Amino acid sequence: MKMLLTISAMTLIVVGPALAQTTLQTKRGNENLRKYCTGDALSFCSGIDPDDKKMDSCFKEHRSELSENCRRAIDAYQASGGK
Repeated sequence: MKMLLTISAMTLIVVGPALAQTTLQTKRGNENLRKYCTGDALSFCSGIDPDDKKMDSCFKEHRSELSENCRRAIDAYQASGGK
């Protein structure tokens, strides 16, 4: 059990900053999209650059699978004139 906790902590130390850096470097979208859609992007669209328009296509393809908060953030962003 102690070994599992150590491995989990080490994973967070290595992966956490990388995920945070990816989120901060995104030029498209807004704070709500980053907050509510990052998990969905990683689950359904991993490997796609968040700044690439392919991310829009991926989200459209997986619309029914996205979390409710992510769908709401997308709708609000589009209603505000975001593409």
